[in-house]
Amino acid sequence: MSAQVLILYYSHGGKTRQLAQLIARGVNQLGAQAVLRTVPTVSDNIEKSQSAIPEQGDLYASQQDLLTCDGLIVGSPTRFGNMAAALKYFIDGTSELWMQGKLAGKPVSCFTSTASLHGGQESTLLSMMIPFLHHGMLICGLPYRETALLHTTTGGTPYGVTHWSGNDNQHAISEHEKQLAIAQGKRVAEFAIKLKD
Repeated sequence: MSAQVLILYYSHGGKTRQLAQLIARGVNQLGAQAVLRTVPTVSDNIEKSQSAIPEQGDLYASQQDLLTCDGLIVGSPTRFGNMAAALKYFIDGTSELWMQGKLAGKPVSCFTSTASLHGGQESTLLSMMIPFLHHGMLICGLPYRETALLHTTTGGTPYGVTHWSGNDNQHAISEHEKQLAIAQGKRVAEFAIKLKD
């Protein structure tokens, strides 16, 4: 059975979801199985609850998805240099997995999208890594052998792929960002396969 890589993301404007789909392509190209999952939005209306199944797009993630994956890639839009509350809320609910060490030793990587070019992409990626370090997971970045890192004028960092969407979400994902997203999927899949074997 091939290694399974969970791509867990929250997307508001759609660009983080597009990155997730490109990352999934990289995972699948390496022979692993990509599983795309999202998380529901967090409402400030305490009377409101989300449906158990989203009206469109990928299914909502569960703790079981984390248990059964061999690798994890996590994405969020940037919110003031940090991950979105919806993703943080989901991660905050994983303490039972943490107490049992269920994610320890699995590879993990992060990605983000933001409206402004200098809007905190790297700090978002670094802050997203912290809970997974607590889980004992193995952080996978993007090495500079991915030459798109040297030439990009849009998004992309050694901490993980990023996308600069623009103030009105007007920028399409650039060729360099696409290359880096696919490369990130391949990298985590490579480690997931090796560690599973």
